[in-house]
Amino acid sequence: MKLEKLPIKLLVSIFFISIIFNCSKKDDIVVEEPQPIVLNNEINDFIWKGLNEIYLWQVDVPNLADDKFTTQDDYYTFLNEYNTPENLFDGLLYQKDVVDRFSFLVDDYVELENSLNGNSNSNGLDFGLVRLSGSDDVFGYVRYVANDSDAADKDIHRGDFFLTVDSQQLTINNYSDLLFGNNNDYTLGMATITNNSIAPNGKTVQLTKTNFTENPILISKVIDADGIKVGYLMYNQFIIDFDNALNDAITQLKSEGITELVLDLRYNPGGYGSSAIILSSMITGQFNGEIFYTEKWNSKYQDYFEQNNPEFLINRFTDKLQNNTPITGLNLNKVYILTTDGSASASELVINCLDPYVNVVQIGTTTYGKYVGSITLYDSPNFDKANANPNHKYAIQPIVLKSTNVNGVSDYYNGIAPDYPITYETASGGVYEGEDLLNLGVLGDATEPFLEKALSLITGTTSKTSLSKTKAIIGFDYETIADSKDFTPLGKNMFIDLKSNK
Repeated sequence: MKLEKLPIKLLVSIFFISIIFNCSKKDDIVVEEPQPIVLNNEINDFIWKGLNEIYLWQVDVPNLADDKFTTQDDYYTFLNEYNTPENLFDGLLYQKDVVDRFSFLVDDYVELENSLNGNSNSNGLDFGLVRLSGSDDVFGYVRYVANDSDAADKDIHRGDFFLTVDSQQLTINNYSDLLFGNNNDYTLGMATITNNSIAPNGKTVQLTKTNFTENPILISKVIDADGIKVGYLMYNQFIIDFDNALNDAITQLKSEGITELVLDLRYNPGGYGSSAIILSSMITGQFNGEIFYTEKWNSKYQDYFEQNNPEFLINRFTDKLQNNTPITGLNLNKVYILTTDGSASASELVINCLDPYVNVVQIGTTTYGKYVGSITLYDSPNFDKANANPNHKYAIQPIVLKSTNVNGVSDYYNGIAPDYPITYETASGGVYEGEDLLNLGVLGDATEPFLEKALSLITGTTSKTSLSKTKAIIGFDYETIADSKDFTPLGKNMFIDLKSNK
């Protein structure tokens, strides 16, 4: 359902108050009428109206109140107090970076749309960035290399480290410009960690960013675990355009006779909620038509939907793709899901909303903690892309709803904790959850620590009550700074596709 077909449109009403001057009839008395306030930036008008219309926390922001302004002059005066659209947008968010960590503004919606479709300016290298304790120096470690990318043709692999970009040491102050700036070509200076110390090893890797569409299905394979056929699927973003490919992958796994599934979402920051429903329907298949998740919007929309169309708020398991292709269901009653703090949004939706129906065995670390969804608003009369203002390409991606599973569970602000944490020990003796950078392993290999734990549970060599660390791998102390997905327009977000899931 397209946004313009939503049954209500609650645009702000600006009331004009007529000012009447009682003038003397004497010709020599002239009363000048005050000049109306002129709006300095039309983008500010779009931002305020969009957030007032549909923002989840609209009622909690006094400056977004429906009765905030009594005249157009008051309204324009307020908007003119903000010298950039970014300042206005940030100023209207509800407890920015505390409660609302996710709404964002872009100045080029084409780039956002490409990101939602898996297309970006990328060399295909997915990496994390960390710094050693007590230092401003930053180094990167490779998490995976996207298939068919520029990096896939270079001598760089999961578990490799890099210290420099174009011979400049990465620091807390320059890593953003060096790695995510306008430079499409750069050379990484690789490094080696020995005895808890990292140093250059003389190797360099030259990478080039191109217009690249990453297939989110990084790995799909069958593993024989003591005679048990286990499907392993690493899925790195919920993208509508790859729903058919996902169905094909699940169909292939089923044809090979799998009886267990390990779903690897550790680097999946989210994407479309409709694709999360489709994947969950593939994992199961026996719950078609049952409630997957429900939505809670701001009071304006929530009241309307509850009174006029309560079904709009419900998202159900399905047996078809958006093009009506039948979905292949595995009919599983248990699924093993691998997670890290990079598992966000639609990834967490799968975990939370499958949990009431099947046994979800979560392995790894606590997820990111995002239970809300957003939509893209354009500067047009109905906020759809059609008839968007040709003077700019700004768009806003406000949080508009929160999700709850069939049991009403939501608000996992601190993330979803695993049943089986993966831990490692550092050189200082501390025990931490997460991936040991010195023992990342090969994705899809039975000895990779996260997958190894899942396989041991499947084969019965460990039990759910034997909680603790897996191996005391000696690592080193570091602080996580960011990962490459943080610098895409998508980020760790869930997007509501009103055209397809309603």
